[in-house]
Parts: sequence; C-alpha cells; structure tokens
Amino acid sequence: MRDRATSIDIAYQAGVSQSTVSRALRNSPLVNLETREKIKAIAKELNYKVDKNASNLRSQKSGTIALLLFQDPTSDDSQINPFFLSMLGSITRACKKINYDLLVSFQELDDDWHADYEDCHKADGIILLGYGDYTDYEEKLHQLDGQGTHFVRWGAVKKGQPGISIGCDNFQGGYDVARHLIRLNRKNIAFIGNASKRSPEFFDRYKGARKAIKEADLLVEPKLQIDAISTEQAGYEGVKKLMKGSCPFDAIFCASDLIAIGAIKALREEGTKVPEEIAVVGYDNIALSEFIRPALTTVQQDTKLAGEVLVEALFKRINEEAVETALLPAKLIVRESCGSQINR
Repeated sequence: MRDRATSIDIAYQAGVSQSTVSRALRNSPLVNLETREKIKAIAKELNYKVDKNASNLRSQKSGTIALLLFQDPTSDDSQINPFFLSMLGSITRACKKINYDLLVSFQELDDDWHADYEDCHKADGIILLGYGDYTDYEEKLHQLDGQGTHFVRWGAVKKGQPGISIGCDNFQGGYDVARHLIRLNRKNIAFIGNASKRSPEFFDRYKGARKAIKEADLLVEPKLQIDAISTEQAGYEGVKKLMKGSCPFDAIFCASDLIAIGAIKALREEGTKVPEEIAVVGYDNIALSEFIRPALTTVQQDTKLAGEVLVEALFKRINEEAVETALLPAKLIVRESCGSQINR
C-alpha cells in the first residue's frame, strides 16, 4: 500500500493518460476545460500534491518565469511607471494559475539582461516590460531570439520584430482620441510625446491622431508636436514650449497620463482653464487619472487582460506550442478634462 496517490492513480480514475493528467494539472490549453476540471477534482479527492522539484527534474525546467522590469524615470524613487504596477499584479496571478513561480528582476537598459536565463536554469522564459528607446534594445531582442530563448514583450507590434510581442492597438487609441476632440469642435490639437521609430508606441498614437485630423480636413501642424518621455516633468515642459510657440492650440493629446498630469499643472500656472480653454487627454488610465482635477480623459489599456495574455503566450512558447503576436483593444475613457462642445 502506498501512502500517497500518484498521477497514475488519477489517470486510472479519470480514464486518461498520465501525460494528460500532467498537462491538466499545469492548466495546459491542450486539455479541454471539462477534462481539466474532472482531473483536478479527482486529484483533490485523492489529496494529490504535485512534487514540483521532481517534476522540474524530469522536464529539465525550473518552473519559474522571469519578469524583467526596466528603469523608468519617475517623480518618486520607484523608477517604475505606475502603468506597469497593475500589470505586474495580473502577471503574478496568471503565473499562480499555471503553478509557476515569478522571478522579478529590475534592469537598466544597458545591463546584460539578454544573458541566458534558460541555460543557467534561472527561468524557463522571460517577460519584458518597460518603456525606453526601442533602438537601444532591439539588437538584444534579436540575440534572445537567435539563441532560442523563450520570451514575450509588452510593446508595439511591428512586422519583422524578433520574438513575440503583445501590445495595445495604439494607432486606434490615438485615432479615437483625436476624433473625440474634433467632435467637441477642437480644431488645433497638439501632441506631447516622442513621435519617431525610437518610441514606436507613442509614434503609433500620434499617427492615429494624425489620421483623424486629416480625415476632418484639419491641418496637422508639425510645430504642435513636442517630443517628451513619459514623465510629469516632460509634460510640464512640453506645455511651456507650446506656450512659447506661435501656433494656437485648443487641445493637447498627451502620449501618457503622466505627461498629461504635468501638462495640466503647467496650464494652471499659465492661468489657462482646463477644459474651457484647452482640453487635455492622456493615455494609459492609471489609477491617479480619475482623481486629479479635472478628472482626466484617457485611453485604457486593459492591464489585467495584458498580464494574462503575456503569461499565456510565454507558457505556450515554453511548451513549444504555436503562439502569435497580438494586439489588444484600446478604450477611450471620457472624463472632465475634455469638457463639452465649444462654440466657435
């Protein structure tokens, strides 16, 4: 008589193979939901516990996913963009569901973070999070891909990119913002945020807004685009530059909520009323955006769904299953900082 139940016992009672039991207990999508639930119920009844160490030795896997967060200039000491904090919670929960540990590592963009995590058995795969100059780390992504590392990244989705990317439909998000502002009779829309291949997510937001402006037969004024990274200070300085310029504007589309928060502060200092004189829109829908005054109109990126999709995609890569790059939808959240339609 054995004291402990084994996966063979579960397979016998469930009428399936031992490999199916193993996949089901890992929440593999290769096993349909009904069978997974049946196997889990039997395992619970038999008080079966997975010997994670033994399982890892058999599979030559660590049972760990590495999450690499890159430094981001912030107004506090965290150096983590608040947008990624909520995504981090979703990733943690998604890892738990597939019985994986999560190793969180804070990186600087010039670190040797593309080292072989898998070869030294630190992790079975890598999730990459963080803003930054895409051209600075593109080559490292190619190296990761070339050495066969299982990785997924959150960011812009472009043809020919190495590895798997999961991102938001930033072009559609930018388009929706500009179209909303135009419907409110705002005709001179400024954009604060980098608009080049070095910042592909911001650039897509700008290109989407630019399309909506052109469709409305309005002028896209290059002088109303101000380069800025995703910080409050950059938004503050961006508004100061716009105010010193010669081009009139009645709305500002900020490439992130942090930029928008800094922009609103600068407008107040200039004695400009938001939204009566100038409407302001952000992007990300971070928690603070709802509580500043006026409450910020913004674009929501579903961080809960993003975390789940990132982990699912990486899990499939680790198990050599087919997985594709994906774009998640963007949703315009209308609040007070746009105001109502203005008369001309």
